[in-house]
Amino acid sequence: MSDSPSPLADPHLLFDAADGRRDIVVLGSTGSVGTQAVDLVLRNPDRFRVTGLSAAGGRVGLLAEQARLLRVRTVAVADETAVPALREALAAQFAGEPLPEILAGPTAAAQLAASECHTVLNGITGSIGLAPTLAALEAGRTLALANKESLIVGGPLVKALAKPGQIIPVDSEHAALFQALAAGTRADVRKLVVTASGGPFRGRTRAELAHVTVGDALAHPTWAMGPVITVNSATLVNKGLEVIEAHLLYDIPFERIEVVVHPQSYVHSMVEFTDGSTLAQATPPDMRGPIAIGIGWPERIPDAAPAFDWTKASTWEFFPLDTEAFPSVGLARHVGGLGGTAPAVFNAANEECVEAFLAGRLPFTAIMDTVTAVVADHGTPASGTSLTLADVLEAESWARARAREMAAKAAVEARA
Repeated sequence: MSDSPSPLADPHLLFDAADGRRDIVVLGSTGSVGTQAVDLVLRNPDRFRVTGLSAAGGRVGLLAEQARLLRVRTVAVADETAVPALREALAAQFAGEPLPEILAGPTAAAQLAASECHTVLNGITGSIGLAPTLAALEAGRTLALANKESLIVGGPLVKALAKPGQIIPVDSEHAALFQALAAGTRADVRKLVVTASGGPFRGRTRAELAHVTVGDALAHPTWAMGPVITVNSATLVNKGLEVIEAHLLYDIPFERIEVVVHPQSYVHSMVEFTDGSTLAQATPPDMRGPIAIGIGWPERIPDAAPAFDWTKASTWEFFPLDTEAFPSVGLARHVGGLGGTAPAVFNAANEECVEAFLAGRLPFTAIMDTVTAVVADHGTPASGTSLTLADVLEAESWARARAREMAAKAAVEARA
Protein backbone atom coordinates (compact mmCIF):
# COMPACT_ATOMS: atom_id res chain seq x y z
CA MET A 1 0.00 0.00 0.00
CA SER A 2 1.18 3.49 -0.69
CA ASP A 3 1.68 4.39 3.00
CA SER A 4 3.81 1.27 3.60
CA PRO A 5 7.54 0.94 2.81
CA SER A 6 8.55 0.06 -0.75
CA PRO A 7 8.88 -3.68 -1.39
CA LEU A 8 12.60 -3.03 -1.90
CA ALA A 9 13.01 -0.35 0.76
CA ASP A 10 16.11 -1.83 2.36
CA PRO A 11 19.18 -0.66 0.36
CA HIS A 12 20.78 -4.12 0.72
CA LEU A 13 17.86 -5.60 -1.18
CA LEU A 14 18.51 -3.35 -4.19
CA PHE A 15 21.71 -5.20 -5.09
CA ASP A 16 21.85 -6.71 -8.57
CA ALA A 17 24.79 -8.39 -10.26
CA ALA A 18 27.34 -6.22 -12.07
CA ASP A 19 25.87 -7.21 -15.43
CA GLY A 20 22.40 -6.04 -14.34
CA ARG A 21 20.97 -9.51 -13.80
CA ARG A 22 19.31 -10.48 -10.54
CA ASP A 23 20.82 -13.51 -8.78
CA ILE A 24 18.13 -15.99 -7.71
CA VAL A 25 18.10 -19.12 -5.55
CA VAL A 26 15.19 -21.50 -6.26
CA LEU A 27 14.13 -23.79 -3.42
CA GLY A 28 11.92 -26.69 -4.49
CA SER A 29 13.09 -26.40 -8.08
CA THR A 30 11.70 -29.75 -9.25
CA GLY A 31 8.18 -29.02 -7.97
CA SER A 32 5.35 -27.16 -9.69
CA VAL A 33 6.41 -23.63 -8.68
CA GLY A 34 10.09 -24.41 -9.14
CA THR A 35 9.81 -25.79 -12.67
CA GLN A 36 7.74 -22.79 -13.76
CA ALA A 37 10.28 -20.43 -12.20
CA VAL A 38 13.07 -22.18 -14.11
CA ASP A 39 11.08 -21.77 -17.33
CA LEU A 40 10.63 -18.07 -16.59
CA VAL A 41 14.35 -17.55 -15.94
CA LEU A 42 15.37 -19.46 -19.08
CA ARG A 43 13.11 -17.15 -21.11
CA ASN A 44 14.67 -14.06 -19.52
CA PRO A 45 18.44 -14.71 -19.35
CA ASP A 46 19.17 -10.97 -19.51
CA ARG A 47 17.20 -10.36 -16.29
CA PHE A 48 17.97 -13.31 -14.03
CA ARG A 49 20.75 -15.71 -13.13
CA VAL A 50 20.06 -18.72 -10.90
CA THR A 51 22.96 -19.40 -8.55
CA GLY A 52 21.49 -22.29 -6.58
CA LEU A 53 18.78 -24.96 -6.75
CA SER A 54 17.35 -27.17 -4.02
CA ALA A 55 15.00 -30.14 -4.12
CA ALA A 56 13.90 -33.01 -1.90
CA GLY A 57 15.99 -35.51 -3.88
CA GLY A 58 13.41 -37.68 -5.59
CA ARG A 59 13.97 -36.29 -9.11
CA VAL A 60 17.74 -36.02 -9.43
CA GLY A 61 17.67 -36.31 -13.22
CA LEU A 62 15.51 -33.21 -13.54
CA LEU A 63 17.56 -31.37 -10.91
CA ALA A 64 20.78 -32.13 -12.79
CA GLU A 65 19.24 -30.99 -16.08
CA GLN A 66 18.11 -27.72 -14.47
CA ALA A 67 21.59 -27.22 -13.04
CA ARG A 68 23.14 -27.57 -16.50
CA LEU A 69 20.62 -25.34 -18.27
CA LEU A 70 21.05 -22.62 -15.66
CA ARG A 71 24.79 -23.18 -15.05
CA VAL A 72 24.27 -22.97 -11.28
CA ARG A 73 27.12 -23.02 -8.80
CA THR A 74 25.32 -25.02 -6.05
CA VAL A 75 22.64 -27.71 -5.85
CA ALA A 76 21.11 -28.99 -2.62
CA VAL A 77 19.07 -32.08 -1.74
CA ALA A 78 17.34 -32.84 1.54
CA ASP A 79 17.79 -36.60 1.09
CA GLU A 80 21.46 -37.42 1.70
CA THR A 81 21.03 -40.89 0.17
CA ALA A 82 20.27 -39.19 -3.17
CA VAL A 83 23.78 -37.71 -3.43
CA PRO A 84 25.44 -40.58 -5.39
CA ALA A 85 22.64 -40.60 -7.97
CA LEU A 86 22.71 -36.80 -8.15
CA ARG A 87 26.48 -36.74 -8.66
CA GLU A 88 26.13 -39.33 -11.45
CA ALA A 89 23.31 -37.34 -13.10
CA LEU A 90 25.34 -34.12 -12.89
CA ALA A 91 28.38 -35.82 -14.40
CA ALA A 92 26.26 -36.98 -17.34
CA GLN A 93 24.81 -33.50 -17.84
CA PHE A 94 28.05 -31.55 -17.51
CA ALA A 95 30.13 -33.98 -19.62
CA GLY A 96 33.56 -33.40 -18.13
CA GLU A 97 33.01 -29.81 -17.04
CA PRO A 98 33.38 -28.88 -13.34
CA LEU A 99 30.31 -29.93 -11.37
CA PRO A 100 28.30 -27.64 -9.11
CA GLU A 101 28.86 -27.81 -5.37
CA ILE A 102 26.48 -30.27 -3.69
CA LEU A 103 24.84 -29.61 -0.31
CA ALA A 104 22.88 -32.43 1.32
CA GLY A 105 20.82 -33.12 4.39
CA PRO A 106 17.92 -31.54 6.27
CA THR A 107 19.68 -28.17 6.59
CA ALA A 108 20.85 -27.98 2.97
CA ALA A 109 17.99 -25.78 1.73
CA ALA A 110 18.49 -23.36 4.64
CA GLN A 111 22.23 -23.18 3.86
CA LEU A 112 21.43 -22.38 0.25
CA ALA A 113 18.82 -19.80 1.27
CA ALA A 114 21.50 -17.88 3.17
CA SER A 115 23.97 -17.91 0.26
CA GLU A 116 24.94 -14.77 -1.67
CA CYS A 117 22.08 -13.76 -3.95
CA HIS A 118 19.39 -11.09 -4.39
CA THR A 119 16.19 -13.17 -4.10
CA VAL A 120 15.31 -16.56 -2.64
CA LEU A 121 12.21 -18.15 -4.18
CA ASN A 122 10.88 -20.58 -1.57
CA GLY A 123 8.78 -23.05 -3.54
CA ILE A 124 9.07 -25.90 -1.03
CA THR A 125 5.80 -27.57 -0.06
CA GLY A 126 4.99 -27.94 3.63
CA SER A 127 6.23 -26.61 6.95
CA ILE A 128 9.74 -27.92 6.26
CA GLY A 129 10.09 -24.62 4.39
CA LEU A 130 10.20 -22.67 7.66
CA ALA A 131 13.95 -23.02 8.31
CA PRO A 132 14.90 -21.83 4.77
CA THR A 133 12.46 -18.91 5.10
CA LEU A 134 14.08 -17.82 8.36
CA ALA A 135 17.58 -18.31 6.92
CA ALA A 136 16.83 -16.16 3.86
CA LEU A 137 15.35 -13.35 5.96
CA GLU A 138 18.18 -13.43 8.48
CA ALA A 139 20.70 -13.21 5.62
CA GLY A 140 18.91 -10.11 4.29
CA ARG A 141 17.66 -11.67 1.05
CA THR A 142 14.44 -10.69 -0.64
CA LEU A 143 12.07 -13.62 -0.04
CA ALA A 144 9.69 -14.55 -2.86
CA LEU A 145 7.38 -16.69 -0.74
CA ALA A 146 5.38 -19.51 -2.31
CA ASN A 147 5.77 -21.68 0.82
CA LYS A 148 2.78 -20.29 2.74
CA GLU A 149 3.16 -22.92 5.46
CA SER A 150 6.36 -21.36 6.79
CA LEU A 151 4.60 -18.05 7.42
CA ILE A 152 1.56 -19.76 8.91
CA VAL A 153 3.34 -22.08 11.36
CA GLY A 154 6.02 -19.57 12.33
CA GLY A 155 4.21 -16.26 11.84
CA PRO A 156 5.72 -14.32 14.79
CA LEU A 157 9.19 -15.70 14.04
CA VAL A 158 8.99 -14.73 10.37
CA LYS A 159 7.56 -11.28 11.05
CA ALA A 160 10.19 -10.55 13.70
CA LEU A 161 12.99 -11.19 11.18
CA ALA A 162 11.47 -9.60 8.07
CA LYS A 163 12.46 -6.05 7.22
CA PRO A 164 9.76 -3.79 5.71
CA GLY A 165 8.94 -5.09 2.25
CA GLN A 166 11.40 -7.99 2.39
CA ILE A 167 8.71 -10.60 1.65
CA ILE A 168 7.07 -10.64 -1.78
CA PRO A 169 4.15 -13.12 -1.87
CA VAL A 170 4.01 -15.63 -4.73
CA ASP A 171 0.68 -17.37 -4.05
CA SER A 172 -1.61 -16.18 -6.83
CA GLU A 173 -4.09 -14.81 -4.29
CA HIS A 174 -1.54 -12.88 -2.28
CA ALA A 175 0.30 -11.62 -5.33
CA ALA A 176 -3.09 -10.27 -6.44
CA LEU A 177 -3.71 -8.58 -3.09
CA PHE A 178 -0.15 -7.24 -3.11
CA GLN A 179 -0.82 -5.49 -6.42
CA ALA A 180 -4.35 -4.28 -5.65
CA LEU A 181 -3.35 -2.84 -2.28
CA ALA A 182 -0.98 -0.45 -4.03
CA ALA A 183 -4.05 1.57 -5.10
CA GLY A 184 -4.80 2.91 -1.61
CA THR A 185 -3.58 3.46 1.91
CA ARG A 186 -4.06 1.02 4.77
CA ALA A 187 -6.80 3.25 6.19
CA ASP A 188 -8.65 3.02 2.85
CA VAL A 189 -9.06 -0.78 3.02
CA ARG A 190 -12.43 -2.16 4.10
CA LYS A 191 -11.83 -5.82 3.38
CA LEU A 192 -9.74 -8.35 1.50
CA VAL A 193 -11.61 -10.82 -0.70
CA VAL A 194 -9.71 -14.05 -1.35
CA THR A 195 -11.06 -16.08 -4.26
CA ALA A 196 -11.29 -19.88 -4.37
CA SER A 197 -11.91 -22.06 -7.40
CA GLY A 198 -13.99 -24.36 -5.22
CA GLY A 199 -11.80 -27.28 -6.23
CA PRO A 200 -13.08 -30.45 -7.92
CA PHE A 201 -15.97 -30.84 -5.47
CA ARG A 202 -17.62 -27.44 -5.73
CA GLY A 203 -21.37 -27.77 -5.24
CA ARG A 204 -21.26 -31.16 -3.53
CA THR A 205 -22.75 -31.69 -0.09
CA ARG A 206 -20.82 -33.25 2.77
CA ALA A 207 -22.74 -36.50 2.26
CA GLU A 208 -21.69 -36.57 -1.40
CA LEU A 209 -18.04 -36.20 -0.38
CA ALA A 210 -17.99 -39.32 1.78
CA HIS A 211 -16.81 -41.72 -0.94
CA VAL A 212 -14.71 -39.57 -3.29
CA THR A 213 -11.43 -41.15 -4.40
CA VAL A 214 -7.87 -39.92 -4.55
CA GLY A 215 -8.23 -39.62 -8.31
CA ASP A 216 -11.32 -37.48 -7.87
CA ALA A 217 -9.52 -35.18 -5.45
CA LEU A 218 -6.51 -34.78 -7.73
CA ALA A 219 -8.63 -33.76 -10.74
CA HIS A 220 -8.46 -30.01 -10.15
CA PRO A 221 -10.55 -28.11 -12.71
CA THR A 222 -8.24 -25.15 -13.32
CA TRP A 223 -4.77 -25.52 -11.73
CA ALA A 224 -1.96 -28.06 -12.22
CA MET A 225 -0.28 -28.47 -8.85
CA GLY A 226 1.46 -31.08 -6.71
CA PRO A 227 -0.68 -33.76 -4.98
CA VAL A 228 -0.60 -32.24 -1.47
CA ILE A 229 -1.61 -28.76 -2.62
CA THR A 230 -4.25 -30.25 -4.94
CA VAL A 231 -5.85 -32.20 -2.07
CA ASN A 232 -5.66 -29.06 0.09
CA SER A 233 -7.56 -27.29 -2.67
CA ALA A 234 -10.17 -30.05 -2.69
CA THR A 235 -10.75 -29.72 1.08
CA LEU A 236 -10.30 -25.91 0.85
CA VAL A 237 -7.63 -26.16 3.56
CA ASN A 238 -5.47 -24.27 1.09
CA LYS A 239 -7.93 -21.39 1.27
CA GLY A 240 -7.93 -21.49 5.06
CA LEU A 241 -4.14 -21.28 5.06
CA GLU A 242 -4.36 -18.33 2.66
CA VAL A 243 -6.72 -16.49 5.02
CA ILE A 244 -4.14 -16.84 7.81
CA GLU A 245 -1.40 -15.79 5.39
CA ALA A 246 -3.33 -12.68 4.32
CA HIS A 247 -3.84 -11.71 7.96
CA LEU A 248 -0.12 -12.07 8.69
CA LEU A 249 1.11 -10.38 5.51
CA TYR A 250 -1.20 -7.37 5.52
CA ASP A 251 -2.22 -6.99 9.20
CA ILE A 252 -5.91 -7.08 8.31
CA PRO A 253 -8.21 -8.57 11.01
CA PHE A 254 -9.75 -11.96 10.23
CA GLU A 255 -13.28 -10.54 10.27
CA ARG A 256 -12.29 -8.31 7.32
CA ILE A 257 -10.95 -11.18 5.19
CA GLU A 258 -13.64 -12.87 3.10
CA VAL A 259 -13.53 -15.99 0.90
CA VAL A 260 -15.66 -16.20 -2.24
CA VAL A 261 -15.87 -19.08 -4.73
CA HIS A 262 -14.92 -18.13 -8.30
CA PRO A 263 -14.81 -21.30 -10.47
CA GLN A 264 -13.05 -19.74 -13.48
CA SER A 265 -9.99 -18.71 -11.38
CA TYR A 266 -9.61 -15.55 -13.45
CA VAL A 267 -9.86 -13.08 -10.55
CA HIS A 268 -7.16 -14.08 -8.09
CA SER A 269 -8.28 -11.81 -5.24
CA MET A 270 -9.84 -8.42 -4.61
CA VAL A 271 -9.54 -5.45 -2.27
CA GLU A 272 -12.65 -3.53 -1.25
CA PHE A 273 -11.98 0.07 -0.24
CA THR A 274 -13.94 2.29 2.12
CA ASP A 275 -15.39 4.37 -0.73
CA GLY A 276 -17.21 1.30 -2.05
CA SER A 277 -14.86 0.54 -4.94
CA THR A 278 -13.33 -2.90 -5.39
CA LEU A 279 -10.07 -3.58 -7.24
CA ALA A 280 -9.61 -7.06 -8.69
CA GLN A 281 -6.41 -8.52 -10.11
CA ALA A 282 -7.21 -10.84 -13.01
CA THR A 283 -5.22 -13.06 -15.38
CA PRO A 284 -5.81 -16.49 -16.90
CA PRO A 285 -4.80 -19.17 -14.35
CA ASP A 286 -1.02 -19.49 -14.73
CA MET A 287 1.46 -19.39 -11.85
CA ARG A 288 4.21 -17.83 -13.94
CA GLY A 289 2.57 -14.42 -13.45
CA PRO A 290 2.77 -14.48 -9.63
CA ILE A 291 6.26 -16.01 -9.80
CA ALA A 292 7.36 -13.14 -12.05
CA ILE A 293 6.04 -10.64 -9.49
CA GLY A 294 7.94 -12.46 -6.75
CA ILE A 295 11.33 -12.54 -8.43
CA GLY A 296 11.09 -9.40 -10.57
CA TRP A 297 9.36 -6.78 -8.42
CA PRO A 298 9.25 -3.78 -8.70
CA GLU A 299 9.74 -4.42 -12.43
CA ARG A 300 7.26 -6.41 -14.49
CA ILE A 301 8.49 -9.12 -16.84
CA PRO A 302 6.99 -8.80 -20.34
CA ASP A 303 4.96 -11.83 -21.45
CA ALA A 304 5.60 -13.69 -18.21
CA ALA A 305 2.20 -15.35 -18.56
CA PRO A 306 -0.71 -15.31 -21.03
CA ALA A 307 -3.12 -12.37 -21.09
CA PHE A 308 -6.86 -12.39 -21.74
CA ASP A 309 -8.22 -12.23 -25.27
CA TRP A 310 -10.91 -9.60 -24.72
CA THR A 311 -12.37 -10.20 -28.21
CA LYS A 312 -13.84 -13.49 -26.93
CA ALA A 313 -16.93 -13.68 -24.72
CA SER A 314 -16.49 -15.14 -21.25
CA THR A 315 -18.54 -15.55 -18.09
CA TRP A 316 -17.15 -14.91 -14.60
CA GLU A 317 -19.11 -16.31 -11.66
CA PHE A 318 -18.92 -15.76 -7.90
CA PHE A 319 -20.60 -17.87 -5.19
CA PRO A 320 -20.63 -17.87 -1.40
CA LEU A 321 -18.55 -20.51 0.37
CA ASP A 322 -20.41 -23.62 1.60
CA THR A 323 -19.06 -23.72 5.15
CA GLU A 324 -20.93 -26.93 6.05
CA ALA A 325 -19.38 -29.04 3.30
CA PHE A 326 -16.02 -27.26 3.63
CA PRO A 327 -15.40 -26.32 7.30
CA SER A 328 -11.66 -25.83 6.79
CA VAL A 329 -11.77 -22.06 6.30
CA GLY A 330 -13.70 -21.52 9.55
CA LEU A 331 -11.26 -23.76 11.43
CA ALA A 332 -8.33 -21.85 9.94
CA ARG A 333 -9.81 -18.55 11.15
CA HIS A 334 -10.16 -20.10 14.61
CA VAL A 335 -6.55 -21.30 14.85
CA GLY A 336 -5.28 -18.06 13.30
CA GLY A 337 -7.09 -16.14 16.00
CA LEU A 338 -5.65 -18.38 18.72
CA GLY A 339 -2.14 -17.80 17.39
CA GLY A 340 0.88 -19.31 19.11
CA THR A 341 1.38 -22.93 18.08
CA ALA A 342 -2.25 -23.48 17.00
CA PRO A 343 -1.60 -22.79 13.27
CA ALA A 344 1.37 -25.17 13.37
CA VAL A 345 -0.82 -27.88 14.88
CA PHE A 346 -3.52 -27.29 12.25
CA ASN A 347 -1.04 -27.46 9.38
CA ALA A 348 0.92 -30.47 10.68
CA ALA A 349 -2.21 -32.48 11.39
CA ASN A 350 -3.49 -31.68 7.91
CA GLU A 351 -0.22 -32.75 6.26
CA GLU A 352 -0.40 -36.11 8.04
CA CYS A 353 -4.06 -36.62 7.13
CA VAL A 354 -3.49 -35.71 3.47
CA GLU A 355 -0.63 -38.22 3.33
CA ALA A 356 -2.93 -40.87 4.81
CA PHE A 357 -5.66 -40.02 2.29
CA LEU A 358 -3.25 -40.17 -0.67
CA ALA A 359 -2.05 -43.56 0.56
CA GLY A 360 -5.64 -44.82 0.70
CA ARG A 361 -5.67 -45.12 4.51
CA LEU A 362 -8.18 -42.34 5.28
CA PRO A 363 -11.51 -41.30 3.71
CA PHE A 364 -11.74 -37.81 2.27
CA THR A 365 -14.17 -36.36 4.82
CA ALA A 366 -12.09 -37.80 7.65
CA ILE A 367 -9.25 -35.42 6.74
CA MET A 368 -11.00 -32.38 8.22
CA ASP A 369 -12.73 -34.40 10.96
CA THR A 370 -9.34 -35.57 12.18
CA VAL A 371 -7.67 -32.17 11.88
CA THR A 372 -10.54 -30.60 13.84
CA ALA A 373 -10.17 -33.21 16.59
CA VAL A 374 -6.40 -32.68 16.82
CA VAL A 375 -6.86 -28.90 17.10
CA ALA A 376 -9.46 -29.42 19.85
CA ASP A 377 -7.08 -31.73 21.75
CA HIS A 378 -4.34 -29.12 21.49
CA GLY A 379 -6.52 -26.59 23.29
CA THR A 380 -5.65 -22.92 23.68
CA PRO A 381 -1.94 -22.27 23.08
CA ALA A 382 0.25 -19.79 24.88
CA SER A 383 0.55 -16.29 23.44
CA GLY A 384 2.42 -16.12 20.16
CA THR A 385 4.56 -13.21 21.32
CA SER A 386 7.08 -15.59 22.96
CA LEU A 387 6.95 -18.26 20.28
CA THR A 388 10.23 -20.03 19.52
CA LEU A 389 11.26 -22.39 16.74
CA ALA A 390 11.51 -25.15 19.35
CA ASP A 391 7.89 -24.48 20.35
CA VAL A 392 6.78 -24.82 16.72
CA LEU A 393 8.72 -28.04 16.15
CA GLU A 394 7.44 -29.58 19.39
CA ALA A 395 3.83 -28.68 18.56
CA GLU A 396 4.21 -30.07 15.04
CA SER A 397 5.69 -33.32 16.36
CA TRP A 398 2.81 -33.73 18.82
CA ALA A 399 0.20 -32.89 16.17
CA ARG A 400 1.65 -35.37 13.66
CA ALA A 401 1.68 -38.18 16.20
CA ARG A 402 -1.84 -37.39 17.38
CA ALA A 403 -3.11 -37.11 13.79
CA ARG A 404 -1.57 -40.48 12.84
CA GLU A 405 -3.19 -42.08 15.88
CA MET A 406 -6.61 -40.58 15.11
CA ALA A 407 -6.34 -41.30 11.38
CA ALA A 408 -5.57 -44.96 12.05
CA LYS A 409 -8.64 -45.18 14.28
CA ALA A 410 -10.81 -43.41 11.66
CA ALA A 411 -9.59 -45.78 8.96
CA VAL A 412 -10.57 -48.80 11.05
CA GLU A 413 -14.00 -47.32 11.72
CA ALA A 414 -14.48 -46.57 8.01
CA ARG A 415 -13.79 -50.24 7.13
CA ALA A 416 -16.11 -51.55 9.82
